[in-house]
Amino acid sequence: MKEIIINNFGLVMAVLGAILAALMGGIGSARGVGMVGEAAAGVVSEDPSKFSKVLILQLLPGTQGLYGLLTAVLLLAKIGVLGGGETPDIEFAQGVMYFISCLPMAIVGYFSAIYQARAAVAGVGIVAKKPEHSGKGVTFAAMVETYAILALLISVLGFMSI
Repeated sequence: MKEIIINNFGLVMAVLGAILAALMGGIGSARGVGMVGEAAAGVVSEDPSKFSKVLILQLLPGTQGLYGLLTAVLLLAKIGVLGGGETPDIEFAQGVMYFISCLPMAIVGYFSAIYQARAAVAGVGIVAKKPEHSGKGVTFAAMVETYAILALLISVLGFMSI
């Protein structure tokens, strides 16, 4: 087993990058969706008619997990791991470049999900007091999404150019 890893260290680095992008985006999204869900549950317990408005806010921090998964799948498809074919030969330096190209999505995905959740929790507060202004709360939370999308873009462009 040790020999397989040493002989395929470039491939190992590339796969680790893909795993990290999916893992960090997923962890951030899980934390974020949970944070907003806690706040939303309090509002819905007082007024169940506000469920759909707070649900939209709760869903927003979940997108980073999807972006991380997309990054991982695209990279694994590019390097030939998906599909059950022969194990690809990837040079160590190339594997490190694949790994590094996944870092923007991994890091920004994690942190943007948390900060988007914080903005969405504030939006839940808007819905609680003035439900007619729920769009403003969604807008505040959606602004954070921009940086997750930029991280996805730079990660994908990074490894597609290798």
